Amino acid sequence: MIVLINYGMGNNGSILNMLKKIGIDAIISSHVDDIKKAHKLILPGVGAFDNGMKNLNNLDLTPILHEKVMRDKTPILGICLGMQLLTQKSEEGSLPGLGWIDAQTIKFNHSELKIPHMGWNTITVYKQSALFREIYQEPKFYFVHSYHVMCSNENDILTKTFYGYEFVSSIQQENIIGVQFHPEKSHKYGMKLLKNFVENF
Repeated sequence: MIVLINYGMGNNGSILNMLKKIGIDAIISSHVDDIKKAHKLILPGVGAFDNGMKNLNNLDLTPILHEKVMRDKTPILGICLGMQLLTQKSEEGSLPGLGWIDAQTIKFNHSELKIPHMGWNTITVYKQSALFREIYQEPKFYFVHSYHVMCSNENDILTKTFYGYEFVSSIQQENIIGVQFHPEKSHKYGMKLLKNFVENF
């Protein structure tokens, strides 16, 4: 069972619709019992870092997520804010993140370009992963974000993207995966990425 974690911050409906379009069954849930049964987890997210962590904590989802991801090694895909919540902390707030990736989330540090970074952009692959299997020809993904992840360990970086400077656009550490872009808004490339996550992890 694939569970899209419902914590009041995500565009779960759009992701669920794209999964249905490629023939993959999933449910949207905030129930601990559903998360316990999940074979794969998706943590979407749109909004502020502290609000995301508050909602996860208030719903008492943090302990079960930690158990599933860190002990049971259940594959999880964090999307946009969901990827940022995988890190230790964010400049956007004061609450600690989930802390599964040795990284922090920082604000874009340039004044000449419009923030948020919004629209289509390409990715450069730094580390091979089944997440990007058979995604060719300068894949483009759709971004909307003002903050980005800065990793302490280069081995956690899958791809980077250029917007004023290079920033990390996807990460992976074993079963923990994050993408800064929105696959559910990225047409054929997003469909293939979600299919790769479900079939290869």
